[in-house]
Amino acid sequence: MAGAGSKQSELFLTNVARASLAELLEDYKDFLNVHGYAGWDIDSRESRFVRGLCRKNNGSYENYREFIETRPANVVANIIIVLIHETGFLLDKQVSALEEKFLEDGGLKEKMSRMRIEARKMGGKRGK
Repeated sequence: MAGAGSKQSELFLTNVARASLAELLEDYKDFLNVHGYAGWDIDSRESRFVRGLCRKNNGSYENYREFIETRPANVVANIIIVLIHETGFLLDKQVSALEEKFLEDGGLKEKMSRMRIEARKMGGKRGK
């Protein structure tokens, strides 16, 4: 929402979100390591199962509620790690799309400059 006015701001904020997600990922990995728990391999049966849940009902929490609220901490941490990876993947796609859009359309200042130039060409009588 904060980036709605400017693709440049949206791109910056999406990258901030991506960096925050990377920090959260490290926190969950640290939790597993400190407590001597194993992390799931990306291609493990469990990881694939969680990724499959992501595709149901637009990834609603309801898809995960049973597993997160009833499993031991190490399983929940691994579920969250898979979800962080999935979210990171989606954010990376968002960043790529924003970069492409920014390259095509420019930023807010460029759009405003084009509008000013057009207004001058029309004699400053926009919308009348």
